[in-house]
Amino acid sequence: MSNRVVHFEIPSDNPEKCAGFFTEVFGWKFRQFGDSPYLLATTGDENELGINGAIMQKVGQGQPIINTISVENIDETMVHIENAGGKIVKLKRAIPTIGWLAFFADPDGNIHGVMQNYCEQGNEF
Repeated sequence: MSNRVVHFEIPSDNPEKCAGFFTEVFGWKFRQFGDSPYLLATTGDENELGINGAIMQKVGQGQPIINTISVENIDETMVHIENAGGKIVKLKRAIPTIGWLAFFADPDGNIHGVMQNYCEQGNEF
């Protein structure tokens, strides 16, 4: 496992309008994920450097853009985060068909996500 950034989230007051902006300016493609205003973004050719992400409904003022890091074991990673001076700000939760997701603050207070993919542990819904 490389512990690479694999996903980003851009908070927006109007996800569809924001998605339209990124489509017009950068040519990104979007598709709905689930029932909430969560639009998955394909930012380019899968054979080129870069990551994909999403535009989501903003849940609070000052909500940051969040990068999510892929990890092999989310439970062990959360313990390691706290032992290294970070703080878990949202406990892990299941993302159907995807994996486990949690959020943490680094020692400077920056928010990040960590995700364990179900397939990597042989787990399924």
